[in-house]
Amino acid sequence: MNHKVILALLLSLCTLLSAMGQTKPADDKDDVVRITTNLVQVDAVVIKDGKVVRDLKAEDFEIYEDGRRQDITSFAFISNVDPNATRTAQPKREKTGDPPPGPIERDARRRTIAIVVDDLGLSAESMSHVRKQLRKFVAEEMQPNDLVAIIRTGGEMGALQQFTNDKRVLTRALDVLRWNVCSRVGINVLPIHSNFPAMRGDSQTPYGGYSYGNTRRALNFILDAMAQLPGRKSMVLLSDSLPVEDQEEGLVTNSEVARFYAENYTAALRRIAEKAIRSSVVIYAIDTQGLQTTGVTAADSFSGNPQQMMQQMNSLLSDRARLLQIRREGGELIARQTGGFHVRNSNDYGLARVAEDQTGYYLLGYRPTDETFNRKFHHIKAKIKRSGMSVRTRFGFFGVSEEEVRRARRTPQDITNLALMWPFASQDIEVELASFFANDKTEGSLVRSFVYVDANGLTFSPVNDRQETSLEIHGVIFGDNGLVVHQVKHTATLRLRQEEYEKAKSVGIRLRFDMPAVRPGSFQVRIGVRDQKSSKIGTAGQFVAIPDLRNKKLALSGVVLQGVADAGTQNVTMTNPAIRQVKAGSDLYFAFVSYNAAIDPATQSPNLVMETRLFRDGKMIKSSGEIALNLANQPDPVRLITTGVMRLDPALEPGPYYLQVVITDRAVKDKQPPAIQWVDFEIVK
Repeated sequence: MNHKVILALLLSLCTLLSAMGQTKPADDKDDVVRITTNLVQVDAVVIKDGKVVRDLKAEDFEIYEDGRRQDITSFAFISNVDPNATRTAQPKREKTGDPPPGPIERDARRRTIAIVVDDLGLSAESMSHVRKQLRKFVAEEMQPNDLVAIIRTGGEMGALQQFTNDKRVLTRALDVLRWNVCSRVGINVLPIHSNFPAMRGDSQTPYGGYSYGNTRRALNFILDAMAQLPGRKSMVLLSDSLPVEDQEEGLVTNSEVARFYAENYTAALRRIAEKAIRSSVVIYAIDTQGLQTTGVTAADSFSGNPQQMMQQMNSLLSDRARLLQIRREGGELIARQTGGFHVRNSNDYGLARVAEDQTGYYLLGYRPTDETFNRKFHHIKAKIKRSGMSVRTRFGFFGVSEEEVRRARRTPQDITNLALMWPFASQDIEVELASFFANDKTEGSLVRSFVYVDANGLTFSPVNDRQETSLEIHGVIFGDNGLVVHQVKHTATLRLRQEEYEKAKSVGIRLRFDMPAVRPGSFQVRIGVRDQKSSKIGTAGQFVAIPDLRNKKLALSGVVLQGVADAGTQNVTMTNPAIRQVKAGSDLYFAFVSYNAAIDPATQSPNLVMETRLFRDGKMIKSSGEIALNLANQPDPVRLITTGVMRLDPALEPGPYYLQVVITDRAVKDKQPPAIQWVDFEIVK
């Protein structure tokens, strides 16, 4: 293929559209905790020797409401994990990069986990440990179908759009974790003695009450969002300080103010727990203070005579021990009431225990009485008849039915916004997407997207001699902590002649559009298409890494699949880059652009070497070996266009595959890691 064809494919601009994506709300059948007029259903986890027990029957359980035993009328065990899935550590980046995950299937078995880093309640000391342990969790504990979000309480946030099974996204979210200067905890977990009397409890910074209020607001926001996700979910809250009373006043005995704050904070935390119960969210509270020594350290200083200094030391030990305890009381409360557990005195934060606890659960249901809905709090207790096992479930619920608290009917715009934030692809209308980074002379750095829309899902009406449909198309780029970096909304009316209409029904509608790459970093691109007549929605999303071309390091555009050809022929069939379906035994053609290639002094030209690799299920099954690129006669020396081809073995099984392109710059004096890009495709029969 000539360079003009490649440029047309890689650098074409969209003058029509820009878009965005996600899914439809969960149906009632997705509810785990249900409190209706004819059913109270709660989830329970049974543990033996640190493992979830999976083979119990209804007769092995007893369930009580306010101490009165209830007849179990419905029972099931729900597994959250694929028994064939294995935990795989991240490969070394310098060799293969992080393999992209497979698509997120809405109905697949999975654990849905919101990891909430309370940077408003973490010391700088604890933050470094949090990063380390979460990196280990992402690398070693996550399974391919797990849906995980890492969200900070101290910044503008989204929530649903942060849930992903892409370890690259999560790793980059961890890269930006920093101690928050507005934290209610200082540099160290425990204040030193010279500051302790003046800075009671957690008032090491001037932001104590402010930051704690923001933490609670963030938790409420995240739970509201998680309520939209199907099935049982979990929140892992990592914090140094989540008290049930105001810390500064909490150390003042018999204070009226202390009692006020204790009641106020406890009530607020109980409301958070109640919202978690209604949202089918289990909370695991991690006390990130870890194992701390409350003894005297070299940083402490004392004054006075020996007796006074001894009194100061004893007071210091007592105050520190008490501070450690009161900081964790709020976490213990909300974990216990939602059916989770609290992790304390642990430097590894018990994250492996949390992951195991989320692998499966029982659903126990019973028929409520009229007294159940008396608007009072009802305690729930589950018991297991077998020995050597422990069972945990929700602490209880308020006697208000789901019918009473059901959210107001959503408008079409509400549904669209929700779909755009969901981590699943919505397929009321089939939408496929290929989004990637590109850069050209005129527009600069862009996120370029190719979109396929199945016309059979659209509503057409005859207007004169045309078939007409009206679309609303959204494009959103989500950045750090779910913040919207850029968004675009366009409407379009398509009027197709009969032959165009028939072709659209056969091969779909193909769209291309650009959104500006506002800054370097890692982003989620969401594309959504809504049929204005039927209100049906189709969405898709993709991870895009945007390099910083100003640093003069080698970088690549996204890889675009150009076409396929049957082996042994020269007839290349252009494919829709958004569909990416090919047959085994064919030749797969691809193209990309290299930026910032160095000039070899010996040849006065770039010296790039390419290796292409084929992956299936995270394993490399084919490599081309290193090939020197012929970059002569390029139209733009700054943007070097490369085309390539890979022969696909006829014996390859149908399913998802990944093509990886690895480019090494041999003209650079100081050895740099290679530039890597991926593109996924599917082999079909």
